[in-house]
Amino acid sequence: MVGRTLLGGAALGAACVAYGHFVELNEFRLRRFSRRLLPAGTAPLRILHLSDIHLLPSHGAKQSWISLLAGLEPDLVVSTGDSLSSDSALDHLEAALGRLLDRPGVFVFGSNDYYRPVLKNPTDYVVKGPSSYDTATRAELDTEALRALFTDRGWADLNNAATTFDLLDHRIEFRGTDDPHIRRDDYASVAGPADPQADLHIGVVHAPYARVLNAMTADGMDLLMAGHTHGGQVCVPFYGALATNCDLDRKRVKGLTTHSTEGRTAALHVSAGLGTSPFAPYRFACPPEATLLTLLPRAR
Repeated sequence: MVGRTLLGGAALGAACVAYGHFVELNEFRLRRFSRRLLPAGTAPLRILHLSDIHLLPSHGAKQSWISLLAGLEPDLVVSTGDSLSSDSALDHLEAALGRLLDRPGVFVFGSNDYYRPVLKNPTDYVVKGPSSYDTATRAELDTEALRALFTDRGWADLNNAATTFDLLDHRIEFRGTDDPHIRRDDYASVAGPADPQADLHIGVVHAPYARVLNAMTADGMDLLMAGHTHGGQVCVPFYGALATNCDLDRKRVKGLTTHSTEGRTAALHVSAGLGTSPFAPYRFACPPEATLLTLLPRAR
C-alpha cells in the first residue's frame, strides 16, 4: 500500500513537471491592470512591463510572442531586467523586441544581465530563502552590449540613476537602482524628495527588496515596478507561491498591489516575467507574462 502511494506520488510529480515544461512554460499571457495615479483631466498612460525574459536562441516561441507586443503600441516600455541567459541571445532579443525599441523606454538590470545562470537546487528557494551569489566565481555576460542595445535606441538607463522626461501631456520622474539581489543597488545616489515639477513619479528596480521599496516610497514615488520573483514560478493552487527569492511577502509576489512605509503608499507592480533559468525550465500555476498597465487620471 505504501509502495503504491509512493509510486502514485512520484507519477503525479513527474506529470506536473512535464506539464510545467512542455505546456505552461510557453503559455504566454498578457495581463492588464489599471490604476488612477495621474492628475485629473490628463491623458491615460499605457505602460508595457517586460521582465525576466531569460532569453536563449532556442526560445523561438517566446521570441515570436514578444514580437507581437509591438502591436499594442504602448506609450512607454519598462524593462526590469534578467533579459538574457546567454550572450548569443542578444541579436534574438533585439529581433524579438523589434518596434518596441522605437517606443520610449527605461530599463534596469538583474543579476542575469551580468552573470550566466548556473545549476541550483530548486528546493533551496523554499528551504533556505533567497538565493546567494558568489559573483567572483560566476561567468560574466556582455552587459555593456546589452546596455548599448537599449541606450542606442533611446531607452533610459536607470541603474542607480534618475531621469525626467515629457511623455504625452505628462512630466514623468524616474528613479532606479541596479539589482539589490546582488547588492549593486545604490539608491542613495538618486535619493531625495520627489520632483514637484513632475506629475508622475516611477521607481524601477529588478528585485523588490524592502530596503529599496521603502526608500522609493518614502521619497514620494507614485508607482514602483519590479520583477525577479517569477511570480514564485512554481505555485500551489489555492495557496500560491512557495517563495519570492527576496524579502517580499508571498501575497505580493506578482501583480498590482501597494507598498506602504512612513505614512506613504505607492502602487507596486511585480511582474511574474516571461522566462526561467535554463536549468529550471518549468512553471506551474504561474504562466509567463507581460503586463499592460494603464494609468488613468484621478477623478475630479
